Amino acid sequence: MILCVTGPMAAGKNLASRILEEKGFVSSDADLLGHEAVDECAEKILGTFGTLASERGVELLGSDGKINRRNLGSIVFSDPALIKKQEEIVYPAIQRKIDDFLSINKGRDVVLNATLLYKLPVIKSVDMVIFVDSPRIIRFFRAKKRDGMRPRQILDRFRAQKNLFAKYKDADADIVRVWNIGSRQGLEKKIGQILKKAGWG
Repeated sequence: MILCVTGPMAAGKNLASRILEEKGFVSSDADLLGHEAVDECAEKILGTFGTLASERGVELLGSDGKINRRNLGSIVFSDPALIKKQEEIVYPAIQRKIDDFLSINKGRDVVLNATLLYKLPVIKSVDMVIFVDSPRIIRFFRAKKRDGMRPRQILDRFRAQKNLFAKYKDADADIVRVWNIGSRQGLEKKIGQILKKAGWG
């Protein structure tokens, strides 16, 4: 079985993925693959966004010589056209990494932890999408505490993920929504019920 665990920022998809790992699934975090892809595509990213970053007084390179993803995000997440430019650069690299992961783990139960998997061809190979959600106000304070981001940056990310559930529906994914508003045990129980209904195990 190939699952996609997704959902908006700070809804709890990482926790859901850990729960599935404990049940025997092999997990790949597409966000981490995205970080690797950004590093691989650094030259093209600098060529595309470097001038704009300079105009806004934003340093795209960190002290380690790598792309500062948070600073990059402060630019691209404020404009859908800039988001699209970034995706055109890094998404092909992410798709290749996911293909490699699926090939290595062929025949195993797999979970792809990914916010925007609906934009990649691999969505057609997914058996089910578990969409983890939570009220916006809860997600805001989770993100603020977890990431230490400024409120404006958090809200820009939220806007960039607007209508995420509908976009997965439009991709014809077999999708089930899970609300993560209580305890870890509550989320684990809901996921167990979903797997049972799907005939897993």
